[in-house]
Amino acid sequence: MRLTATEVADATGGEIVAGVADAVAGSFTIDSRTTEPGACFVALVAERDGHDFVGDAFGRGATVALVGRAVDLPEGREPRALIRVADPLAGLGALGQLARERLADATVVGITGSAGKTATKDLVAAAVRRTRRLTASPVSFNNEAGVPLTLLGAEGDTEVVVAEMGARFAGNIADLCAIARPSVGVITNIGLAHAGLLGGRAGVATVKGELLEALPPDGLAILDAGDEYTSDLARRTAARVVRVGLGAGATPHANSTDVRATDVVLDEQLRPSFHLMTPGGAVGVRLNVRGEHQVLNATMAAAVALEVGVPLDEIAAGLAEAESAPWRMELTQTPGGVAILNDAYNASPTSTVAALRALARLPVTGRRMAVLGGMRELGAEADAAHADVGRVAVECGVDLLVVVGAAARPVGSGARAAA
Repeated sequence: MRLTATEVADATGGEIVAGVADAVAGSFTIDSRTTEPGACFVALVAERDGHDFVGDAFGRGATVALVGRAVDLPEGREPRALIRVADPLAGLGALGQLARERLADATVVGITGSAGKTATKDLVAAAVRRTRRLTASPVSFNNEAGVPLTLLGAEGDTEVVVAEMGARFAGNIADLCAIARPSVGVITNIGLAHAGLLGGRAGVATVKGELLEALPPDGLAILDAGDEYTSDLARRTAARVVRVGLGAGATPHANSTDVRATDVVLDEQLRPSFHLMTPGGAVGVRLNVRGEHQVLNATMAAAVALEVGVPLDEIAAGLAEAESAPWRMELTQTPGGVAILNDAYNASPTSTVAALRALARLPVTGRRMAVLGGMRELGAEADAAHADVGRVAVECGVDLLVVVGAAARPVGSGARAAA
C-alpha cells in the first residue's frame, strides 16, 4: 500500500519534522535490515530501540520514518520525510486501520488459537491464492505490530487478507480486531499455550473468544467440533458458525460437523491424504505438510476457502502446494541414515504431543529418540502439562528420552511414572 508522508502524519497524529510532505512510502517495516527503497521505517522500542537504526533505514533507501523522539542522522542520510508521533507502535496501529479502510471490499480472516495458527494461516493462503488476490501474515506476524504490517502489505485490489492473531493479555485479540475488522474468524484450538499469562485454559478460551465477539452478524466463525470449548465459544458470536472436524466417531461432536475429513492416511514421510467432505461435495486432498494434526488445520483452511467462493478442486490443488514453515515438522535425513523431525519453534503441549505422535508413525529400523525442552508461560499447569508430555512419549514408543533444562524435568517424571 502506498501512502504519502502527509497521509502517514494525518493518520498517526504526527508532525513532519524534516523532509517533504509529498514523500511516498510503498512498503512498511520495523526492521532496518529488511528496509527496501521507498519504504516507511517505524522505529519501535523493544529489545532494541528502533530509533538507533533510523539512519541505517534511510541508508537502505527508506523515504519515510516514523519516530517517537529526536534522532541523530549521519551525514548523507537526510530523510525524505521524518514524522514524529507520541507513540510509534500506536502510530503503526493507526496506519493499519487506514489500510483496512482502504481495503473495504476485502474479506479479512482472523486466525487465533493455542497451536496451529501459523500452519492454518499458511494452509488458508495456499487454498485461496490460486483464485483470489491474497495477502497473508508473513512468518508469525501476529501481534500489535504484525497485524498492521500485514494490512499495510496488501495492495488496493486485494480480495482476501489473512491475519494471524496471538494473545498475551486480556483484550489483546480485541485490540487486534479493532485494527483488522475481520469478517471471518478461525479458532484452531484451546490449549495451554500462554495459559500462565491468561489464567489457565478457561482464560485462554475467554481471550481467544474475543475474535468471535468482533465478527459482524453476516460474518463466519470456524471452530473445531472436537474442542470442549466450542459450544461456549459459539454462543459468543452473532456470526454464522461452521464446525469442522474429523470423520464420524473421531471426535465427540463429529456428527455435527459441517466440513470434515475422513479416511486419513499418512505416507512414509508423514504426509496426510484424506477425503474432504463439505455441504457442496467431496474431494480428495493430499498434503505436503507433515503430521496427522495438519488434517484438521487443512479442513479449517478449506472452510475459509469455501466461504470466499473457491471451488473444491482448486481448494484441493492449493492445499497440496502448502509448505511447512521453518522448524515446524521439518524432516531431514543425515548422511548416516538418521531421520530428524524438528518441531522446536515455540513449542506448546499441543504441538509437542502432535510431534510425538508423528514420530511414532515414522517408519524406522532403529530406535526412536526424543529431545525435549521446557515450554514457557503455562502457569500453574506447567508441571502437569510437562508430565503429560512425558507420558505420551512412553505411549508413543520412544526408546530414549532426553530432557533438557530444569523446566522440563517433569517430562522425565511423567515418563518414569508411565513406563
